This record gives sequence, structure tokens and C-alpha cells, in this order.
Amino acid sequence: MRYCVTLICLFFSFATFAQQKPAREKLIQFSGIITDIDSSNVIPYVTITNLSANSKRVAADYRGYFTFIVNPGDTILFTAIGYKKFSTVIPEGTPDSKYTIMVKLKSNVIDLPSVRVFPWATTEEFTREFLSLKLADDDMAIAKKNLSRSSIDGLIQTLPRDGQEIGSQNYRYNFDRMVNKNMVQTNPLLNPFAWGKLMQQIFDGDKKRSEN
Repeated sequence: MRYCVTLICLFFSFATFAQQKPAREKLIQFSGIITDIDSSNVIPYVTITNLSANSKRVAADYRGYFTFIVNPGDTILFTAIGYKKFSTVIPEGTPDSKYTIMVKLKSNVIDLPSVRVFPWATTEEFTREFLSLKLADDDMAIAKKNLSRSSIDGLIQTLPRDGQEIGSQNYRYNFDRMVNKNMVQTNPLLNPFAWGKLMQQIFDGDKKRSEN
């Protein structure tokens, strides 16, 4: 009797499964195009996973187009690098054997933490560089260097003269030229022609004395 009850239960289970199986085995051609939700540009080579069919995977082509066979009620997952995941469910009451969808993926913006890059590869290298570090001069040492004789001489040689220096030099040049001009006119010793005439007179006098 117990075996008869078991066989009857198995019979009803197989009958129920046989009634549900045709509805589950209905095939639908699932197609569509994948684009960016912000720019409407197509996204190529998106990975499409059928989570209800042992995670079966297909890929969209370079135009963002895809097409493959699914069953009603399947959950489809769309993934792409740089975009957020998107999932959809194939409707159960699809009247025909085709189902088309426009998939729009949103960009996944990831804020990375700031990274500070140091010029030392290891701690030992940092220690070696730190021990050999030459500290900069303080304000007093810098002021003394700027006021040193060599620094001032270098500034004199390189810096251009200002208006006051040029005016003072022109005034001194004009004054010296005026003084020298007056001395040449009043003092015959400063006249080269007077010196030549004096030397000629000395030579003439010596010549006359030698003839006498």
C-alpha cells in the first residue's frame, strides 16, 4: 500500500511538471541596442549575462547591438567597464516570440583618493638623503650675503644706471671738459703746440751756439 501511494505521488508530480514545462520552454528572440544615457552614443562590446540560465554570457557588437534567445521571466544583466550595472526581466506575457529593448547605461564616476608621491623609493634612501641634506640659510645669513662687497660689486656691474646717476655723470663730464678747455687757453704749458714751438726754439739755439 505504501508503494502505491508513492507511485501515485510521483505520477502527479510528473504530470504537474509536464504541464509547467511547455510554458517555461517558450523561446523569445531578445534584441536591442545599448547606448549611453547622457550622450546617446552606442556602447560597444557590453557583457550580457542571463542570470536565469546558468549565467550564460553573450556580448554586444561594436555597434552596441545584441540578439540572443531567452525565456519569459529570465533576468538579464548588462555590465560594462566605466558604467553602472543594469538588469531587466523578460516579461512573462510577451504575445509574440520577439522582444526588443533600448538599454541605456549610466556612467559610473569613481572618486579616487588623493595620492602623494614621494621621490624616495625606500625608507633607507629617504634616511640617506635626509642626513646629507643641506639646510637653507636663515634671513640674517641671506641679508649678510646680499650686503657683502662682492655682491654689491656684482650688482654695480650688471644693473643699469638710473636717471640720477646718468645726470650726475653728464654734469661731471661737462664740468671737466669746461675746466680743461679754460686751462688750455690760459696756460701755454698745457698747449701741445706751445710745447712744440718751445722745443724748436731750444734746438735752434743749440744749433747757433754750436756754429759760433
